[in-house]
Amino acid sequence: MFTRSELIEKLAGQLIVSCQAYPGEPMRDPRTTGQVAASAVMGGAAAVRVQGLADVQFTRTAVEVPVIGLWKDGHDGIFITPTLHHALAVANAGAHVVALDGTTRERPDGLSLAEVVAGVHENSNALVMADCDSLEAALAAAEAGADFIGTTLAGYTDTRPKTDGPDLDLLSAIASAETGIPLIAEGRIHTPAQAHQALEAGAHAVVVGTAITHPISITGWFKNALSK
Repeated sequence: MFTRSELIEKLAGQLIVSCQAYPGEPMRDPRTTGQVAASAVMGGAAAVRVQGLADVQFTRTAVEVPVIGLWKDGHDGIFITPTLHHALAVANAGAHVVALDGTTRERPDGLSLAEVVAGVHENSNALVMADCDSLEAALAAAEAGADFIGTTLAGYTDTRPKTDGPDLDLLSAIASAETGIPLIAEGRIHTPAQAHQALEAGAHAVVVGTAITHPISITGWFKNALSK
């Protein structure tokens, strides 16, 4: 495992690649996830982010970089690692960092975010990344003891409008708040230029997923462009 300081140093100014496929898609297989993650690492990814317990396990055997793991359960409301039970399962599967919903919404198990973060820290060696949707959520996550703050859910709840590309205003606002917690930009980063803009806005590291690892979406972008 990596210490918190080691992870912070490893991720500074670096690219994290999210390797995920959705149910029913041909690539939705934990072994494929591990192979895609290993390919991303060969391209220079400093860490990877994967969804599902088996995916975390296979990816841990496929790469030597930090693995950010999560467990999506459901489709509405809080579904990114929604409970402490989910979080500990992700940690036990081998994730170096557990990504979970970091919004201010009520959690399904009735626990506060601080209680979940403390539960992960006390019962595993994993760190916690809070996937936030607003400045308020980011500040609360920092207060709750999260090790990393992400903008993953910006535009996917009713707190902020969905921007065309990364929410650079939110990134700047969180960075300006000087929480002391590393800020990870995630969400709708589709080009190298946007990734660089996210760093300039104050991100410690940048997550890119769909634009690198989801061929169905990438193919659709080109198809739609030709159709126009």
